[in-house]
Amino acid sequence: MKFSAFQIAQIINGKVEGNPESMVGDFGKIEEAKEGQLAFLANPKYEEYLYTTKASIIIINESQELKQPVTATLIRVKDAYAAFAGLLDAYQQMKANLQSGVQDPVYIHPSVKIGNNVFVGAFACLNEDVVLGDGTKIYSGVYLGNKVSVGQNSIIHPGVKIYHDCVIGSNVIIHAGTIIGSDGFGFAPLPDGTLKKVPQIGNVIIEDNVEIGANTTIDRATMGSTIIHKGVKIDNLVQIAHNVEIGNNTVIAALAGISGSTKIGKNVMIGGQAGLAGHISVADGTKINGKSGVSKTVKMPNTALDGNPAFDFTSSMKSKALTKNLPQLEKRIKELEILVKKLSSNS
Repeated sequence: MKFSAFQIAQIINGKVEGNPESMVGDFGKIEEAKEGQLAFLANPKYEEYLYTTKASIIIINESQELKQPVTATLIRVKDAYAAFAGLLDAYQQMKANLQSGVQDPVYIHPSVKIGNNVFVGAFACLNEDVVLGDGTKIYSGVYLGNKVSVGQNSIIHPGVKIYHDCVIGSNVIIHAGTIIGSDGFGFAPLPDGTLKKVPQIGNVIIEDNVEIGANTTIDRATMGSTIIHKGVKIDNLVQIAHNVEIGNNTVIAALAGISGSTKIGKNVMIGGQAGLAGHISVADGTKINGKSGVSKTVKMPNTALDGNPAFDFTSSMKSKALTKNLPQLEKRIKELEILVKKLSSNS
């Protein structure tokens, strides 16, 4: 697909400076873009490339002052970074809309209900009573178990497995290899020392506008539902256990692990490799630093935590700073002990 500067300006509400018929069909970073590509400039550190880039069209801020002549066609907007992000989103949606219909071979049970403008890729498996909303894209190798429902305009990338009875909302993106609704880790110890599996009869509910990274696992509830609320963003390789509930617009970075029945509030930020114990709750707005271990309930909203076990972020930083100084502190203590002994002897 190729677009003119005029067409792009209409999409991002910008003003063209230069040739409105200049065409691009691809994107590039301003420092290495080629002819026929579109770039953007938002960071002043990259301003020098505005005058040397070979990009055909560049999105810049309204406030950007030119210090030298520019060969590219410019599109001026209030916020170049936000405009570029919006343009990428629109471009991605246009590409997705080009895909519709059902490729071959696939398995689709006769009871499956498929909405309008849906795409189903080759080797997908849609089992009994699956429901797909309008505009949803199911890519190759996806498995949808019995009674799985997917809302409108969601994208399920290759190799995703969604077990029976799980509910996926609208405008959800699930990246390759992720597994939704596998059994929660529940075993009952028996008198003879063996472990009996506890049936996991609940499901997973993923609400609207959630994005889940590649190779993440979200376990089904023992009873009831594991719930990922609206707007949550989850990175790659995250483990979310049974009966966890994650509040609106929370973000979770890669390799984090959340144990069973933990309740996480809204707008929480969880850093990479952080771990949360089971059966605790985390207040709204909490920020958990990477590699931290949270073992107790966090009651105070907007708290920042660090360490293992995690505690107040500022106190943690002070403790780490003091730890670095321990050798010097030990030396000073020994010197003071010697001085005290001398003073005692003299007295």
